[in-house]
Amino acid sequence: MTYATVMVSLALDQPNNARLEVAGELAERFEADIIGIAAARFAPPLYFTDGIAAQRLIDQEEGSVKRRLADLEAQFRAATRTRSARAEWRSAMDFPARYVLAQARCADIIVSGGQSPVFSDAFSLVSPRDLVMQTGRPLLVVPDRINWLDSRSVLVAWKDTPEARRAVADALPLLRKARDVVIAEIPEKDDDRSAVMTHVSDVAAWLARHGVTATARVPEAGNETAVVQLERIADDVGAGLIVAGAYGHSRFRELVLGGVTEYLVTQTARCVLLSH
Repeated sequence: MTYATVMVSLALDQPNNARLEVAGELAERFEADIIGIAAARFAPPLYFTDGIAAQRLIDQEEGSVKRRLADLEAQFRAATRTRSARAEWRSAMDFPARYVLAQARCADIIVSGGQSPVFSDAFSLVSPRDLVMQTGRPLLVVPDRINWLDSRSVLVAWKDTPEARRAVADALPLLRKARDVVIAEIPEKDDDRSAVMTHVSDVAAWLARHGVTATARVPEAGNETAVVQLERIADDVGAGLIVAGAYGHSRFRELVLGGVTEYLVTQTARCVLLSH
């Protein structure tokens, strides 16, 4: 398994340098094609006029969106000029989530920026929440402060679920290139620690059969949250990348992520590969 096509999702009025750098690096590392993608729509004001004035406003704003999409294409072309033998650009005047979710069928992995827990604009930004829960592809979330994909040390945040199993399988190309891989499961208060260790040891053995040497790690159950314990382990092993299953559900047409998944999407210290 490898990544033959890397897709990078760009956003209007958001920093895109970090995700472009990491996507280009991935394409170069795996000799993959790279696809840049973006979409946006004119967001009508709350108070609107009509007639000729209204049409003039619509034309002006749609023209602005088209120019900004063209600027994103230029940025993508410049960033990937020497990274891949084949770079492709796709854009549309559409809701970003709807457009990117439809186009994701042609990608092996999607690179996206992270997201503030409070900011969302359905007219110009596709949320990583939408991408990870609905594309059916692994999502690599790249915080804005990251300038390269440090996959020398990788932490697999294990939980014995289909999502985690899918994430580890999706991450195999990166895990094979890592120097150190640690698989950690955070036990809950009433868990049998020896049973939990069996889980992660099985995963380590599975990875070994795929050419990946991994270390199993299970901390003692305590009163700290899973996020705090996970962050401590990531710091201890110097992880530049975390691999995890993504958990959440749809409630009143809004994607609600679980606590650890929400943290991984919004944290700013390291890249995260998520699968659902």
